[in-house]
Amino acid sequence: MALHWKILIGLVIGVIVGLLINRLWTVETWQKIGVYDVSTFLEAPIHERKIAETGGGVNADAGFWADSIRFVRNANAFVGQLFMRLLRFIAVPIVLFSLIAGVASLNDIAKLRRIGVRTIVIYLLTTGLAVAIGLVLANVIGPGRGFPESTRDLLIAREQVTASAKIADAEARPTPWEAVLDMVPANPFAALAQAEMLQVVFAALLVGVGLTLLPRSKAAPVVALCETMTDVVIKIVEIVLLLAPFAVFALIVPVIADLGLDVLGSLGLYVLTVVLGLTVVLFIEYPLWLRLLTPVRYGRFFRAIAPAQLLAFSSSSSGATLPVTMECCENRLGVRDDVVSFVVPLGATVNMDGTALYQGVATVFIAQMLAIDLSLGEQLMIVLTATLASIGTAAVPGVGIVMLVIVLESVDVPLEGIAVILGVDRILDMCRTVVNISGDCMVCAVVGHAEGALADEQTVHRRMAGAELDEPPSEPSDGQEAPG
Repeated sequence: MALHWKILIGLVIGVIVGLLINRLWTVETWQKIGVYDVSTFLEAPIHERKIAETGGGVNADAGFWADSIRFVRNANAFVGQLFMRLLRFIAVPIVLFSLIAGVASLNDIAKLRRIGVRTIVIYLLTTGLAVAIGLVLANVIGPGRGFPESTRDLLIAREQVTASAKIADAEARPTPWEAVLDMVPANPFAALAQAEMLQVVFAALLVGVGLTLLPRSKAAPVVALCETMTDVVIKIVEIVLLLAPFAVFALIVPVIADLGLDVLGSLGLYVLTVVLGLTVVLFIEYPLWLRLLTPVRYGRFFRAIAPAQLLAFSSSSSGATLPVTMECCENRLGVRDDVVSFVVPLGATVNMDGTALYQGVATVFIAQMLAIDLSLGEQLMIVLTATLASIGTAAVPGVGIVMLVIVLESVDVPLEGIAVILGVDRILDMCRTVVNISGDCMVCAVVGHAEGALADEQTVHRRMAGAELDEPPSEPSDGQEAPG
């Protein structure tokens, strides 16, 4: 069975199990077995659990059920976190080595400049278009119009503490000038140790350019080392992917179990608007780019990147998914490694189409909910701010909310509205991460085709079947005629 089908099965089973846990083990059920508060129980140490007293005595089954449920949850959390750690372990080395090797192997500064400009321009265009799509849908559907005040006040009260922390994080962000300076690492080894991806990309680009400017005889050993280390990391990716179906199940169960359907129902129209926008970008905008600029067709593209999409959905992190995204682009989509090594890591740090669209819809939703009319000029400001804010956004779960603060402040929409949408942020984060990494893959295919670095579908099939692309034709044996 193909890997993406295994991952999809794990994802579906995880969703079902998560919903069952959420619906069957309601607060009342937990109280019957001796736990007053579900969220407190899930997070509290064992010695802090509270056992309910029913009928004058302690529920005899409480300890057994509590221990069993905690064990199941902790086992899922362990598998999921182990998988995420393995991916994070791979992410920095693969960006460093593959980007150095990719830039150096171009052996042409003019070619590097051409690829870089083409990549950045397409990333900015797709992001701006994604925000525009989100704004159009939000204005047409109007998810915040007539939103019940009682529901709004309840959600704000429930998520106020978390929202305040997110706002504080956003307000502590550097100025645009400082953000540009932060791209340049003062200590490249510290950037590697702290997994500062934008700084790692910058350092790798500089090293690759330096190698390009050296005489080939001097640069060749370093380039060969980086290419070999890239191959090593790709092999590690293939090993780690053996865990993927189980890890996707383990990652999705607690998300669905904690989310449930009550919060999702109260914000259903808002969720629908965001998901509809992401769907338009994923299934209409990206295929149009591919149709116009490459020979890659709909089915080939989505079959190739399916493992990365499913992993992005369950992990909510384009950074953690990066090794798998690169493997899909190179081995399954057929883009040459030097282009993949440049375009995909750069996209993981500067291309956030799904996040930018979400920020646009969320801003309009909060404004509508608070009866604030946004002018055309203010909505154009949202497009610009969301596009720029998405550049350099950390590729980790939940960071979209922090960037949303910047977008809200640009049009003077009150920040307290963030608390209303926090309850469904994780599930939307999963959806927008799928779009983010799919955009990276689409741009990689476009740039690869423009550079003559995109293999045809038959060649990709032969490679995946283990055939050597450059294998010479076999010599006829004695007594046999060579084919005519």
